[in-house]
Amino acid sequence: MQYVNYLVIALFLFFIIKRFLPIKGVHNITTIELKSELNDKNKQFIDVRTPGEFKGNHIRGFKNIPLQQLSQKAEKELSKEKEVIVICQSGMRSGQASKILKKLGFAKVTNVKGGMSAWS
Repeated sequence: MQYVNYLVIALFLFFIIKRFLPIKGVHNITTIELKSELNDKNKQFIDVRTPGEFKGNHIRGFKNIPLQQLSQKAEKELSKEKEVIVICQSGMRSGQASKILKKLGFAKVTNVKGGMSAWS
């Protein structure tokens, strides 16, 4: 019985740690690095926050595709040929969005660490 408890704890820890590890194949940049990328026409800039958050404050050049709609809209609205740079409020949702994009076959995905909270 004790073996089962250890197994459950080990699995729980595995999934918690896995959530916070960097996503394989996803590049991470700071908001400072983002500033030098904003004028690159070969990149797509996606903000995965809610429409209300986006309306309240956003970076010019970013398109709002809320995280909940990303799976449905990504293939129609984004090019797999271009790099996708993803931002949210803190970096958590953009991390989830990056995983979704990688699973959909987007090769070049970049997550903005710290999100809009780190933007100045």
